[in-house]
Amino acid sequence: MLMLSNFLFFFRIVLNKCLLDSLSLVAADAENFESGVFIQGLERGAKNQFSTFSNFITTINQKKEGTGNSNSPTQLVIPNIKNVRDLPPICLDVRQKQRISIDTLPQELKAPIPPEPSLPIRTKTVKDFQDDIEKSKSSGDWKAVHDFYSTTFDSFLEINAAFKKDTNSAFNTIEDSGIDAKFVNVVYDALLNTPQDVQKSVLKGIINGLLQEWKGPRTKDDLRAYCILLQNPQFSNTSTYVIYAHLLRQIAALTEADHHFLVHWSKKISQRRFKQVVDRLLQFISLRLFPAKPEEFPPMMKCTWWIPSATKVLALFNAANSLISPPIISYMDFYNSTLDHIDLMEEYHNWQCYGNSHRFSFCQYPFIISIAAKKVIIQRDSEQQMISIARQSLVDKVSRRQKPDMNMLFLNVKVRRTHLVSDSLDELARKRADLKKKLKVTFVGEAGLDMGGLTKEWFLLLIRQIFHPDYGMFTYHKDSRCHWFSSFKCDNYSEFRLVGALMGLAVYNSITLDIRFPPCCYKKLLSPPIVPCDHNTLVGICDVTLDDLFQIMPELAHGLNELLSYEGNVEEDFYSTFQVFQEEFGVIKSYNLKPNGDKIPVTNQNRKEYVQLYVDFLLNKSIYKQFAAFYYGFHSVCASYALLLLRPEEVEILVCGSPELDMSALQRSTQYEGYQKTDLTIRYFWDVVLGFSLDLQKKLLHFATGSDRVPVGGMADLNFKISKSETSTNWLPVAHTCFNQLCLPPYKNKKELKQKLIIGISNAEGFGLE
Repeated sequence: MLMLSNFLFFFRIVLNKCLLDSLSLVAADAENFESGVFIQGLERGAKNQFSTFSNFITTINQKKEGTGNSNSPTQLVIPNIKNVRDLPPICLDVRQKQRISIDTLPQELKAPIPPEPSLPIRTKTVKDFQDDIEKSKSSGDWKAVHDFYSTTFDSFLEINAAFKKDTNSAFNTIEDSGIDAKFVNVVYDALLNTPQDVQKSVLKGIINGLLQEWKGPRTKDDLRAYCILLQNPQFSNTSTYVIYAHLLRQIAALTEADHHFLVHWSKKISQRRFKQVVDRLLQFISLRLFPAKPEEFPPMMKCTWWIPSATKVLALFNAANSLISPPIISYMDFYNSTLDHIDLMEEYHNWQCYGNSHRFSFCQYPFIISIAAKKVIIQRDSEQQMISIARQSLVDKVSRRQKPDMNMLFLNVKVRRTHLVSDSLDELARKRADLKKKLKVTFVGEAGLDMGGLTKEWFLLLIRQIFHPDYGMFTYHKDSRCHWFSSFKCDNYSEFRLVGALMGLAVYNSITLDIRFPPCCYKKLLSPPIVPCDHNTLVGICDVTLDDLFQIMPELAHGLNELLSYEGNVEEDFYSTFQVFQEEFGVIKSYNLKPNGDKIPVTNQNRKEYVQLYVDFLLNKSIYKQFAAFYYGFHSVCASYALLLLRPEEVEILVCGSPELDMSALQRSTQYEGYQKTDLTIRYFWDVVLGFSLDLQKKLLHFATGSDRVPVGGMADLNFKISKSETSTNWLPVAHTCFNQLCLPPYKNKKELKQKLIIGISNAEGFGLE
């Protein structure tokens, strides 16, 4: 046994030396090494060296796995932790909805913190380092800088010795990583401007650190080293991707408790550095999926763990980003548009089929999938459900020996303009089994054939009528410019269900609606994202804060915020209890926020509880029945696992589109029929349109497309077309909303075109054929 141990130790030393020699050969053969980055990468003789280098690392990792290392490259085993609140899910399956927090881990999962090994004493400061850099630049002698880099990155202990704020302090809490961020930034900023041998020494040192033998759990010094190495700008270049991949692999395979620390430490990184790390990870995934030079990388079959590892590490940064309000970067900065070009439905079906298994799918990490890609998944999933429902209707018809009718393949809604809401409610209630079929709308007494335009108009008119203040279902708040559910009690909430169904039909049929709900509404709509089987389970209830109330009733939220910050005696000065009052049909009604709330005074000690209960009452409890009907209406149409992929903000974009009109973008993407874009009439048209007010631009968009909202993919997704109308210039422009087509006569001058266009877009509803 002793001989075998000695042999393995000796074999390891040989492998390590060969690996370092291999790296030296790779670096030596690389050409055009500008600004410290390999430009040509592994061309010419370096190709063979790269293969050898990759095989060495792979062999070493296989040997580790063979000796019982449970950190598999294709698996990240995360315990099923209950009742954890701190972090958004970074788990293998978004359906698990687990949270990660070391503070609430069961005792048996809290690994004992191993003793920190003593660190070497390093006294170099930021100023010392900067002085060394300046001297090297002026003298051309980089020895001092080379020695610093080669020593600092030679091991995890040396990294900590150089960059830890205080080598005598443990820094083992989530509040402070103990990293001297300024020193790290200065060292990395200078690295890319140093000679090749300096940069090669850093990479050699990183390999040393990654190859060290791990015994027991990681120390906080190890986690600090990982956090620092992730910020290395050298990993932006493909020539370092093999090393980068193994770094990501080790980080991805850390325990949940270790991930917890990395997440909290990462949120302290500056915005610029944070964004750089995220972009680097996204680039790594993109180039592994679609390499510009496939010969630069090992074959995909030999490194299937590259992309899962990078995605799991990216999930840690997404979790860190979600902990900050406002977030460090936009959630859209985590989108990887490269994924728009892969087989998304295969990813979606794999995710559905394998669920909680360890088979990787990007759908396990929906933050990386763009809203455009999610829209594709939802649309195709909707189409498949539509086809399935239509096929079943056809089979039922044939089995009863009835003559098939094409109308049975659609959800046919026939309404009168004078009874729009009641007719729509009756039609959708009567045809509830057909809601997942393709929608077609007919206005009674009108000869229009619905190719999409009538459907858009039906949505627009119905939403406009339902949301009118006089209708009483929704309250419009002028300060926030949004609608909220009326808290008035009634006997029948079917109309709220209708509004929910309308939103679902809009998503299902790719229609954008002009609805102004606050973000909180969409958060509630996904609570939970899948309708629970137990009908006694509460739906549409989510955690709400004062920030959510600010988005609806800013004046009231401001008052509550002042209550929280009031420095006097709250009980004596405000004389309030845990009771609220609401006016309903001219009658003031009182509600207790907690049992016997009318007898409990609000004090300095319990005012936070009072504010939280008040916000919860306004946004959850007081409108529960209204919102529950709305929730079930939406999910009666949109029930799909694809909803699990969406953030509340993304649901809003799918339903409402974007209100930001970019008519210049529309001009760039417009197609022409009978006209050239250089024709005088077209030049007049765009001069007029670009000079329109926002209101007139919205009217034009509604006139031509049936909606004044921009779809998910932007103006280019409208497929807007201007066709030449061979009619008299006395005629007004005509639109085919089902095809997003504007038919424009060849007006002789700009004034005439503007006049006719404004008349046309201002009188754009109905066919006028009664």
